[in-house]
Amino acid sequence: MLSASDRLIRLLTVLSTRAEWGGTELAERLGIHERTVRRDIAKLRELGYGIDAVPGPWGGYRLGSGAQLPPLTLDDDEAFATAVALRRLAWQSPDGEGHAALSALVKLQQSLPRRAADGLRRFDSAVAQAGQPPGSPAWGQPDPAVLVALAAACRARDRIRFAYRDRHGTETVRRVEPARAVRTAHRWYLAAFDLDRDDWRAFRIDRVSEVASTGRADPRRPQVDPTALVESAITSTPFQVYADVEFLHPLEEVRTLVPPTIGQHRALGTDRTSTRLGGPDARWLAEYLLTLPLAFGVKEPGEVRHLVLARLDELRRLNSTSGPW
Repeated sequence: MLSASDRLIRLLTVLSTRAEWGGTELAERLGIHERTVRRDIAKLRELGYGIDAVPGPWGGYRLGSGAQLPPLTLDDDEAFATAVALRRLAWQSPDGEGHAALSALVKLQQSLPRRAADGLRRFDSAVAQAGQPPGSPAWGQPDPAVLVALAAACRARDRIRFAYRDRHGTETVRRVEPARAVRTAHRWYLAAFDLDRDDWRAFRIDRVSEVASTGRADPRRPQVDPTALVESAITSTPFQVYADVEFLHPLEEVRTLVPPTIGQHRALGTDRTSTRLGGPDARWLAEYLLTLPLAFGVKEPGEVRHLVLARLDELRRLNSTSGPW
């Protein structure tokens, strides 16, 4: 459960990603009751944040037009707690919230008191050590310190050097001019111009380490769309396992829930969609499919279909009247 300070920070982050939010939407996004949303909105107003209420049956809340955030005065413990909360949002939140949290974190870290900065480094070290071990399937979170360092380099328009491990485990040193850290449904990527390969590349940030600034980026460098670059790179990179799935839903509905970074879709009439879904292994594909609020059938491979059915049988057994409860 989110603490009060975490909720307020995330509430502000969510409000900043869209022009207007309904109270029910905010409650569902934050995983709290609507009464808690109303109390948190009132608290933010007490702190000086301009949040307007939108009247009517379809009303909600929005950040006040042209409002300026009031200056914050944080002691060491408050600065540390705020930075930790923003890190959590950056790692776990969807695209809009993740980017906003990371941007705020980069700004905050530049002014952290020494004790808070030292505590944050110890926190980062503990988080990194608790993550996936080296060589495991890299569908985890990036090192938090690396993520912030890359975002700061993008903001400062610095040229950087870092160690990079590719999907085969081969390690190289890359020299790049970073454009932007891009958050997808599953992880963070860095869109950057690779100086040694003289071309734009997308790097998985969970495979990056030892980031160092080496000077200023070339201001004359023609820019690209970082999000489009990452999406293109992901869809052209082979996955370990693929599954052919048929959804009993229209193409647009499936596209909304299954991103193009892992699925290629084709309409089969007005209410059916064929999808080629990629992932690191058969178990991940089965578990991912079961999280979707969609009716589907797995055509191939049989291993994924078997894992889906086995999981459903387990849930049916555990929730039957003759179960262990």
